[in-house]
Amino acid sequence: MIKLYDYFRSSACFRVRIALNLKGLDYECIPVHLTDHGGEQFLASYQAINPHQLVPTLQDGDYILTQSLAIIEYLDEKYPGVSLLPTDTFQKSLTKSYALSICADIHPLNNLRVLDYLKNKLTLDEKKKNQWYQHWIQQGLSALEKQLSSSPFVEEFCVGHFPTLADIFLVPQLYNARRFSCPLNEYPTLIKIDANCQKLSAFKEAFPVEVHTSLI
Repeated sequence: MIKLYDYFRSSACFRVRIALNLKGLDYECIPVHLTDHGGEQFLASYQAINPHQLVPTLQDGDYILTQSLAIIEYLDEKYPGVSLLPTDTFQKSLTKSYALSICADIHPLNNLRVLDYLKNKLTLDEKKKNQWYQHWIQQGLSALEKQLSSSPFVEEFCVGHFPTLADIFLVPQLYNARRFSCPLNEYPTLIKIDANCQKLSAFKEAFPVEVHTSLI
């Protein structure tokens, strides 16, 4: 069975859970708590699996993969059926560009280790840390809203009538934005797509639920 080393609040893990659900794949979730016990991602036993000390990690038989984008593309190519990318060459590349704008431009500036560094090393207080978070969210989501609101390919979802890689990345990012009280009223296209995604069980069942277990 596929194993997913997972932290419930990680948006990168959230993406993979959605993808696994959309593909209809059975998998075992192995929690790696990023704050308990000083961060279970730093344990030697987990570093042996993922030297980057990050989540998610996917294990499929003898194969181990890191990075949510690579994991999702692997799942899409290895397990046929529901496709997570359009067949049209341009629309496929457009879908990937939306996903990359989130996972390469927005998320890295606001993930847990960056926020911890701002707080613990640069001694930013909670207000300034949240200002940092909200600034980069606003920049990234504003650009994405402009792209999608003018795209001829937007229907119920980012590209067409079925969820794709772009939607898989969008929903967790908006979930995190809400956690940090980021105003979202300026992004009606993103909100509409997010609402459509949340009607689907594959998305609803992937939403974060804390599990208290330990790798120790």
